[in-house]
Parts: sequence; structure tokens; C-alpha cells
Amino acid sequence: MTTPPQTTNSRAVRVVSVSLGSSKRNHAVEVEMLGQHLSIERIGVDGDYDKACAMIAQLDGEVAAIGLGGTDLYLVAGKKRYVIEQSRRLAESARVTPVVDGSVLKNTLERETIRWLAQHGELDLEGKKVLLVSAVDRFGMAEAFTEARCQTMFGDLIFSLGLPIPVRSLRTIRVLAALLLPILRRLPISVLYPTGSKQEKTRPKHARFFEWADIVAGDFHYIRRHLPGRMDGKTIITNTTTPDDVSLLRERGLATLVTTTPELEGRSFGTNVMEGVLIALADKRPEEMQSEDYLSLLRRLGWQPRVVHLADPTQGATG
Repeated sequence: MTTPPQTTNSRAVRVVSVSLGSSKRNHAVEVEMLGQHLSIERIGVDGDYDKACAMIAQLDGEVAAIGLGGTDLYLVAGKKRYVIEQSRRLAESARVTPVVDGSVLKNTLERETIRWLAQHGELDLEGKKVLLVSAVDRFGMAEAFTEARCQTMFGDLIFSLGLPIPVRSLRTIRVLAALLLPILRRLPISVLYPTGSKQEKTRPKHARFFEWADIVAGDFHYIRRHLPGRMDGKTIITNTTTPDDVSLLRERGLATLVTTTPELEGRSFGTNVMEGVLIALADKRPEEMQSEDYLSLLRRLGWQPRVVHLADPTQGATG
């Protein structure tokens, strides 16, 4: 991401992501965007839910925006949003500072990522076999792959529930969401998503679905947890990757890594962090923001996906 040179405010605006994920993935940077000095930080609590609640309450009123990491607040299917109960209680630990989970940015930025890759010739998408590990986590991306005429397999039942049943249509995803999410949203987050040290472990499973795909897309923790030993020549489209993640993908033989969020001093941040950054730059409450507000800010920031050709050792060395 490049930003136009402008007069910079001296006082940093702070955006913090509180993540249920591993503290080993913590990262902090200070950057200038649109003339604003920003302090951006990701803090993992190693799956400790009570600690996350306490940290959000402590940050409340002290920072410009709080990102909710290691979980979703909302799962989306079509125009219907389902609130994860434990995530709602996490978000309500803050009474003043806006708390965002990245779901709005997924629906705008990640949808635009797929279109951008096709329009700029970075990936020939038509007819490609795509495994999207969770459609309800990234419904904008799911719709964009469908619009690009990909052969898309949705792994919601496979990776969230451990049922080796692929779903091949968005209509089926909507039906399953209406049936299952009112129940699943009440389960502990740790049942639905890798948290804490689970984010650092890879247990290859459901390899045949990875082998079928030309492109694997979606949340990196789902992908990493089930990544097969070899993924020669394949592409991953995801968001948050560290230098260690890039090394792992290179070792497994992947050809290309696309991250939808920009690299900031050696790694990409999650969509929850970047949504918080855009909220801070707009100086608005999330409920005051429209999709076009996010897209307008992204255009002003010169956003574009980061494409790393992993076979080239000079690319992605810093993650």
C-alpha cells in the first residue's frame, strides 16, 4: 500500500486487535496513512476468553478502534447476518470504543480482490477449481468466485464441523446457514475456530479437497491447520500471514500467495485490524459507514492485493 505524501499529525492514533489466537503472532507497527500517524497492534491472549474480555474493557475509551481477532462477530449468508454469542459478549466489553471484526471489509475488500486479480491478469479464474474453506466467513469472496465462473467448493461443513461433505452452491450455503447457524452461533468459539496454540499446529486432514483445488482461499488458520504435506503449483488467497507462514507455504510447494490486506513491516494484518484502521481514518462509528466509504478510503490509500510468487526466493522473504 502506498500513501500520498501529506502533512502528518504528530500524535499517533492507536488501533488494537485483541485476538483469541496465539501470542506468538503478535505484531506492532507505526505507519502514516492519509496524513495520520497510526499505531497498529495485534495482541493475542492464547485462547483465554476472560483475558480478552478484560483487555477490551481496559482499552475501551483509550484507543480509536478495537479489532476482534481469532473469531468472527458475524457470520454472513446472503443478506442474513448471524451473531456468534461469545463474540457478542466480547464486543460488549467495550462501551465507548467501536469494536469491529472485519466482516464489513471482507464483504468489500475481499470481493474487490477477486475482481482485481481477474481484471489485472494476475490470475486466470474462469473455470479454475477453488476451495473456499468457509463461505459464511467470507460471503463476499464466495460470491465473487461464483461471478468469476470458477468451479467453487465451499468447505463450511468440512472445516467448521469436521464433516467431509463439500457444498457446491451458494443457495445450499444459505439453506444450511438458516438451519444450522442459529444453533452453532451459541457454541464456544473454540469449537468453531482454531484459537490459542491450535493456530500454530498443522494436522493434515481432508487432503483430497486440497488436492482437487487449483486455488485454496479463505481464513489462513483454517488453511494452515489442515494443510497437506505438498501443495505443488497451487495458489492461496488469504489475509493474515507472518514470515513463518510464508516459509511454510514455500516448503509445501505452493506457487503463489495472495494476501488481501497490505504488508506492514514484514507481515499482513487481519481484516479486523484493517477495518479498525479505516474506522479510525474516517473518524466515524461503524454504523455510520457505508460500503462505498470503505472502498473510497481504500482507493485513496492506493490499495491493491499483494501477490507473492513463492518459487522466487527474493519475494516474500519478510512475509
